[in-house]
Amino acid sequence: MSKPRTLLHVFSTFNVGGPQIRFAQLANHFGPLYRHRIVAMDGATAAMARLGSGLDAELIEVPVHKGGTVKNLGAFRRVLSRVRPDLLVTSNWGTIEWAMANLDHRTPHLHMEDGFGPEEAQRQLPRRVWTRRLVLPGSTVLLPSRTLLRIATEVWKLPRRNLIYVPNGIDCARFAHAPDQTLASRFGIRNYVPVIGSIGGLRAEKNLLRLLSAFAIVLRSRPAQLVIVGNGPLAEELKSAAEARGLSDNVVFTGASSVPERLLALFWVYALSSDTEQMPLSVLEAMAGGRAIASTDVGDVRAMVSEENRPFVVEPNAERLAGAILELIEDPARAASIGNANRERAFAKYDQSRMFAAYRRLFDGDLTGQDGAEGIAEPGPGNANIKKVS
Repeated sequence: MSKPRTLLHVFSTFNVGGPQIRFAQLANHFGPLYRHRIVAMDGATAAMARLGSGLDAELIEVPVHKGGTVKNLGAFRRVLSRVRPDLLVTSNWGTIEWAMANLDHRTPHLHMEDGFGPEEAQRQLPRRVWTRRLVLPGSTVLLPSRTLLRIATEVWKLPRRNLIYVPNGIDCARFAHAPDQTLASRFGIRNYVPVIGSIGGLRAEKNLLRLLSAFAIVLRSRPAQLVIVGNGPLAEELKSAAEARGLSDNVVFTGASSVPERLLALFWVYALSSDTEQMPLSVLEAMAGGRAIASTDVGDVRAMVSEENRPFVVEPNAERLAGAILELIEDPARAASIGNANRERAFAKYDQSRMFAAYRRLFDGDLTGQDGAEGIAEPGPGNANIKKVS
């Protein structure tokens, strides 16, 4: 038996978020097939708790000098020489200096882009655009959304032959869960009024202040409750904002949860209020859980959800989001029908088994892309010939 391939994964942070959750899914699924070496550039490592105990996974500490690109490049090259990975896997803009350190492509390189922070919610920053244009043409770039495919071709001008489309996938069966009344009692979640829920990091790009504003509009029409699951840098600000708006009695902050599926099943409607997303895992989870979704029209959300749900994917303002939520909670039968359609779509298109097959090829060194698999939306102008894996 050949020895496991060594993969060096670089994250700007290894706190829990979408890319880190996906990595844990993959690593736990593949088990002993790969040796994982992990760099967290900010030193945060909370996502290690998501990895199974039997994995060959090890953190590597690398000194990172903010603004010290030359020093960083030297340090990163030394790590590559010492670890000698079979594949370098970098994640998002925060790891771009590793691509620069590997500009001679001595190590095969897979770069993954999942989306943008609030600073790029409205437009691409020119310096980052030009850096990607200059640094990434010789790398394989993996993208989970059609929106990012368009940006990679039309804005970053990357060669189409190097782009691979792999939609995110989840364990759909995990989210087909009955409501957990014990958790409902623990957090004071009511089952006699409509419950609107949202799950994710409490960060600026999620724009949960917009969701609080939308919920305040909903309360003018009827009693309801908002449940926000997650943690992050804006936790205290959001709690203060809810109190200042007189919403505290009707808003529950649960903090982070390792069992989001048990809370998701308590929601009547799932709400997403983000300024920027690409292919949010939380929407896939809500779909698999049979929830109707009221969302801002960001990234691929409109293409992800069922056709019946698309009228409730609206322009990003509080009034429109509130209108979508109200329409769903005032017609429970329609919301249930939409939820069922979402569940069917999630199981048919976004179960993690398809994602595992794609990443197995990539981690084994096939970085050329695979044709023939159906994507989540029809190719649009500028991306019709892009390679895809699903």
